[in-house]
Amino acid sequence: MLEQIEAQTRKAVAALCDTAKLRVGDLMVVGCSSSEVLGQQIGTDSNFDTAQAIFHSVESELEMRGIFLAAQCCEHLNRALVVEREVADLLGLEIVNVVPQPKAGGSFATAAYQGFRDAVAVESVKQQAKAGMDIGGTLIGMHLKAVAVPVRLEIDHIGEAILLCARTRPKFVGGERAHYNPDLM
Repeated sequence: MLEQIEAQTRKAVAALCDTAKLRVGDLMVVGCSSSEVLGQQIGTDSNFDTAQAIFHSVESELEMRGIFLAAQCCEHLNRALVVEREVADLLGLEIVNVVPQPKAGGSFATAAYQGFRDAVAVESVKQQAKAGMDIGGTLIGMHLKAVAVPVRLEIDHIGEAILLCARTRPKFVGGERAHYNPDLM
């Protein structure tokens, strides 16, 4: 089953990156309920092996593309995020002192904290994420740039969890006479 989950995850990440037109240096936020992936209610059956497989699939696909990952913790840590220290430094994010655990932060954030080269937790990415992936109803929207656009992918589940994705676009400004760049929509 883990092989199927890994394949679904890699396919979904690649499709979202392409659809969102993410570029080197962009940030994607991912929230994941390993409980939901395994068909259980969010927060009831955290599974580190499942979360670790998903983390490695996401991280390897994004790293290959030069895109940064922010792994969202669960609500017990106020949906703080785990990032590489270089990302926190580059984006000017304030580091907070917490180490996620499967039952306090979630298995996915724990896998990220253990899997990154130099992991740190941050309270917020200041709505700088250009795309997001919500695996199992983890509510990632607060971390996305201001104008989020839903993205429907061919793959709509990771395991048993519903997969919801979003990309962002710049705000439209101007009135009825304004013209817009279709490449930014």
